[in-house]
Amino acid sequence: MLELAVLGLLKERPMHGYQLSRELGDSLGGLWRVSYGSLYPTLRRLESDAAIESEAGDVRGARRKKVYRITPKGEQIFLELLQESPQDTQTEDARFRMRLAFFRYLPPETRIRLLERRRLALQDRLATIAESLRTGRRTDDYGRALIEHNRSVTESDITWLEQLIAAERTKNAPSGGLKRRRAALRGKVGSSSEAVAQGKVGSSSEAEAQGETGSSSEAIARGETGSSSEAIARGKERVS
Repeated sequence: MLELAVLGLLKERPMHGYQLSRELGDSLGGLWRVSYGSLYPTLRRLESDAAIESEAGDVRGARRKKVYRITPKGEQIFLELLQESPQDTQTEDARFRMRLAFFRYLPPETRIRLLERRRLALQDRLATIAESLRTGRRTDDYGRALIEHNRSVTESDITWLEQLIAAERTKNAPSGGLKRRRAALRGKVGSSSEAVAQGKVGSSSEAEAQGETGSSSEAIARGETGSSSEAIARGKERVS
């Protein structure tokens, strides 16, 4: 696990041993506390495997410090360590937390796959805990309290993982669905506008038709009135 942390930090920038030790304690939020007695043998092993390389840096005190940088082979080893299969339960809990600190270097689909794999492992663990509580094996109050605590922690971790998975899927959802929804919305707005326009045209046409009909009726009425008046006048002339 220390190899994963060292390679992950060197992916960000070259560092010397003291910087690596400080970053392991600070940047990883206390996930890893390492002594120089384990750090430098790990650096020598990684350098021997050509995963990292070193060069002389600035003179600090009485000697020149080595500056370490990751190599292309180290990049590949780092990705393999990030995706390796779970091991025993106790070490896997710590390994998963360490991997999660460097998840940004993995593609979205790989992140989701690893999160789902971790969730499945915890669900299996939760089933084992529930079975232990159900069978009621003889234990004292502290033993049962410990089992209950493990169940609570496991349930909380499963909920947390489900939130991470949902956030990852939302963040990387394809944009096609959004575009389709926007197009559908534009279609609805366009249909409404067209209907309004048709309504206005229909109203105008109806008004024009009514106007024409009214005008015709009025003209006819005037014509009929005029004819009647003229006929009456001619009749009076004959009588006279």
